[in-house]
Amino acid sequence: MPPSSPEDALRAPFDALPDVDTMVRAAVRWHFDPRTGSPFWQDLARSLPFDPVADVAGAADLVRFPDVGDHLRTVPVRDLVPKGFGASAVPLVFESGGTTGAPKRIVELGFWRRTAHWIDRCLDEHGVPRAGPWLYLGPTGPHVAGYAFGTVAALRGGPFCTVDFDPRWVKRNPRQIVAYLDYVLEQAEWALRTQRIAVLWATPPLLVALADRPDLVDLVSSTVDTIVWSGVAASAETLHLLDHEVFPDVRLVGVYGNTVMGAAPQRPGEGCVFEPFSPHSVIEVVDPDGRAVPYGERGRVRVHHMSADMFLPNMVERDLATRCPPSRPGGPDGLSDVTSAVCSDGVLAQGVY
Repeated sequence: MPPSSPEDALRAPFDALPDVDTMVRAAVRWHFDPRTGSPFWQDLARSLPFDPVADVAGAADLVRFPDVGDHLRTVPVRDLVPKGFGASAVPLVFESGGTTGAPKRIVELGFWRRTAHWIDRCLDEHGVPRAGPWLYLGPTGPHVAGYAFGTVAALRGGPFCTVDFDPRWVKRNPRQIVAYLDYVLEQAEWALRTQRIAVLWATPPLLVALADRPDLVDLVSSTVDTIVWSGVAASAETLHLLDHEVFPDVRLVGVYGNTVMGAAPQRPGEGCVFEPFSPHSVIEVVDPDGRAVPYGERGRVRVHHMSADMFLPNMVERDLATRCPPSRPGGPDGLSDVTSAVCSDGVLAQGVY
C-alpha cells in the first residue's frame, strides 16, 4: 500500500520504504507545502521557473533544482527548520568539514538518528559484534560523524570513547599533519591500553600512521574486532595493505558519506562498494555535462538528500568515483574507488578527515 501522506513516506519503516520516485514526490510535497515546509524553501520556491509540486514526478526531475550548497553556508538555521515539526522544534546544528570553503550547515531533527539505526543494521550484516566498547578517532563538535556514530554505538550497547580531534585546525597548516596524527595516536594509545576496545573508528590517514607504530598495531590486533573507517578516501592499495598485511585478523568496514548526503556503508561481501541509504539518499556518478556515466566508468559524485529534516537536491560533491550496478533488483547504484577531486587552486581536497 502506498504511503497516505508525505510524512508517512518520509518516516516509513525500513521494511516498508517507498521507491525513490515516491520518496521524491513526498519530499517535494512536504518541503514546498506552506504548512510543513521550511522558510528557506518557501522563499527559494518563488525564484524557481517551475512548480515543484506539480512538475516534479520523480528522481529524474531533481536536476531541475539549483545546487543550494552555497546558501547553506550563511542561511539562518531557523529558516531551515520545516514548519511541519512544530513551532517549538529545536534542531541540532552540524557543519560540513569546510574543505571547499566556509562550512555548510544542516539541521538535525531525526534524520541522522534514523540513519544511525540503519547503519546499526548494516553493521549486523557485516557480522560486527554488539555491546563492545568503541574508540572513535574522529571529530565531534560541529561534525555530524561523532553524533551519528556515537548513536550507533549506543544502539549497539557499546560505550563510546573519544579523543580530542579538530580536522579544521590541521588543514590550516598541512605541514603539521604528521605531528597532529601523532597527537591523536597518543590519545588512542591510552584508550587502547586501558580499555578493551572492540570497535575502532578511524580515518585512513590515521590508520596508515598507526600502521607505522608496531606497538599500536599489536594493541589493536589483540583486542579490536572491527575497524570502521570513514572520512577521507583511501586507495585500493592502502585498503589492501591495511586489510591483508597490517590487520589481517581484524574486520574492516568502510562508510562513505558526508554531512549533506548522509552515510553509504560498504556492501557486505562485495569488496569496497558503498551503497547509500536509499531512498533518502540518491548518489549519481556523472560526467562533466551532468549525465550519468555507464557502469564501471568514473565521474563526479552528485547527491540528492530527501528526508523530513531537509531537502537537498542536485548537490555536486568534490569526490570522484566509479559507478557500480545495484546489488539487487530495484536497489540503488553503488560507488567504488572514491577519490578526492582537485580543487580550483590545484590542491587535492584531502586532510586527516
